[in-house]
Amino acid sequence: MGKIAHDILHMANKQKKVVVTGGSGFIGAYFCRELMSRGDEVTILDLVEPGDESPHHTYVYGDIRDEQAVRKAFVGCDEVIHLAAAHHDFGIDEKTYYSVNEEGLKIITRVMDEFGMSSISFYSTVAVYGNAPPPLTEETTPQPETFYGKSKLAGEVVLKEWVELGGERQALVIRPTVTFGVNNFANMYSLLRQVNNGKFFFAKGSSNIKSLSYIENIVAATMYLLDTKKYDAFDVFNYIDKPDLTSIEIAESCYQALQKPLPKVRLPLWLLLLGAKPFDLIIALTGKNLPVSSARVRKLFVDQTKFEADKILATGYTPEVSLPEAIKRTANWYVERGQHESATWHQPPKEVVRS
Repeated sequence: MGKIAHDILHMANKQKKVVVTGGSGFIGAYFCRELMSRGDEVTILDLVEPGDESPHHTYVYGDIRDEQAVRKAFVGCDEVIHLAAAHHDFGIDEKTYYSVNEEGLKIITRVMDEFGMSSISFYSTVAVYGNAPPPLTEETTPQPETFYGKSKLAGEVVLKEWVELGGERQALVIRPTVTFGVNNFANMYSLLRQVNNGKFFFAKGSSNIKSLSYIENIVAATMYLLDTKKYDAFDVFNYIDKPDLTSIEIAESCYQALQKPLPKVRLPLWLLLLGAKPFDLIIALTGKNLPVSSARVRKLFVDQTKFEADKILATGYTPEVSLPEAIKRTANWYVERGQHESATWHQPPKEVVRS
């Protein structure tokens, strides 16, 4: 669907009051801007006060595990975009993953029923697939390995059981792969920084695929589904931008976007892993999450993370931004602003924050 037709479609829909949990975060900010541009009324529920990147009408300081805070944020709202999560892969214990990603959803659905709200969109993760054999589609039986993946899958189960209660209940579940873009300081930012500073090394012979999701595309895809209602009462969609790129192609795109010459020398994988050993030792001794480690080298050059997106493309949605263009836009932001800024990582506290 083209942009003009899509704009006409959402203009025909009545304006809504939408609560965005985690609206102060990277993905949440994009949703807030999109909803505000449509004329919708936006409420943010978050433990972090939103900055200028997350425009809104109302901000409620609160924890999704605190029913009183959820009730305060949800009153008068029509639907929920649920992004708040325990999602970092470092420094969070098992109990916290489940208390946020599963128990938090139980509270949210309970309050939704109390207020007569019937529509929720939930960002899960492709981490639910874990060890499952490819091809990794929505029909694949999940086999999550991490507490993050397991707890997100548990959250999906909460929504499925909630929808099965009947009525007009609807739950749209999106399983994104690694998502990047302007104002994100995670994987792609680290790669751009290493390339820009001349500290990136290619692994000779690496050909593993790394599925990616560009922020503008995934938000547009989600809004397209919500506008067109092309999903079942409980429905799950992977989101991956196609065609996939290999780790080498992603790195080469970064070099091109930053206008840096490609290195002529490519090192064997064993040498890169050997060079990461001192960082592994520092991580073990200090508990710090460093940008270099053996695990990160393997994740970049060995592990294949390829997921399928046929289901969402079959609905008629067409992403507007190609992956090379998405990397270019992100690289331009990095050069202009990103390299001079740094992220403050916010992890959910172990104990519920009462408002």
